[in-house]
Amino acid sequence: MGIVKSYRLRLQRKRWRIRAIRKRRELEPIRNRTRQIKRGDIFLFSTMRNEHVRLPYFLKYYRDLGVNHFFIVDNDSTDGGLEYLSEQPDVSVWHSQNSYKRSRYGVDWLNWLQLRYAHGHWCLTVDPDEFFLFPFCDTRPIRALTDWLDASSIKSFSAMLLDMYPKGRIDAETYLPGQNPMDIACWFDSGNYTIEKNKKLGNLWIQGGPRARVFFPDTPEKAPALNKIPLVKWDRRYTYVSSTHNLLPRGLNLVYDEWGGEKASGVLLHTKFLNTFSEKAQEELERKQHYSASVEYKAYAERLAENPDLWCKWSEKYINWRQLEILGLMSKGNWA
Repeated sequence: MGIVKSYRLRLQRKRWRIRAIRKRRELEPIRNRTRQIKRGDIFLFSTMRNEHVRLPYFLKYYRDLGVNHFFIVDNDSTDGGLEYLSEQPDVSVWHSQNSYKRSRYGVDWLNWLQLRYAHGHWCLTVDPDEFFLFPFCDTRPIRALTDWLDASSIKSFSAMLLDMYPKGRIDAETYLPGQNPMDIACWFDSGNYTIEKNKKLGNLWIQGGPRARVFFPDTPEKAPALNKIPLVKWDRRYTYVSSTHNLLPRGLNLVYDEWGGEKASGVLLHTKFLNTFSEKAQEELERKQHYSASVEYKAYAERLAENPDLWCKWSEKYINWRQLEILGLMSKGNWA
């Protein structure tokens, strides 16, 4: 990269950091338990709205994985989720009534919290419907992964977003609090993914899966991005740029081997498509707080009205992370 382009990216990173500092005024602390944080704790950051039904399993899953403290921004929930989070002993929660869209879809809020609290800690940044898988996660805690990354001088770890869905109508079975959503949404597309390189920031750009196949069949280039970098050894100089798709400095996005090798990577099981989704999609369509004039949610509303079934004869039933590695959706790289 040339000197001019590198300088421009440094200016952009500075701009996002300043913006995050300004946006801190939009966050009201409800329960700040950061005094109990210990050196080496692993953090999780998330922004959510009206996800109370998902919270019991979400917190249990990541506690079992080895997360020590949760940093949650509640964007004006009305379903009791804020009150539930405020009662959890390992959760620090902030509330905001401000625009999700004008906070760059929550990125500014989380960038501030990471700037303020996360320096020197490994941090997962995920949505409440995303469940992180990494190689050997069935037998090793996440600290085993972060210790190996530290020993290998690796600062960031990628995970492809894998859309999960049920067989049949997505509203056929009711999801209950505390239930594993993969008990219902246990199918996925094993193929039909495209990948290209973002020349500006260096990250890979992945699209496809059921959202491209069902919701954007004629314009797959408009389908949501599936590439994410959710696990980062945070430094106060870092910023997320677009959700967790990419970061600055640019080197954090080089989570793949350009010379034909294979770096370790994970998967985020994305459990959006449960019976709660239709109502959620309609709410978000009315709020108009998502990118590109909510084009994604317009597609959801139109297609689900016709046929709320994402399963097809090429769908694959989820078993475990080793299955996903065999299919080429994740890799253990040289971690043995």
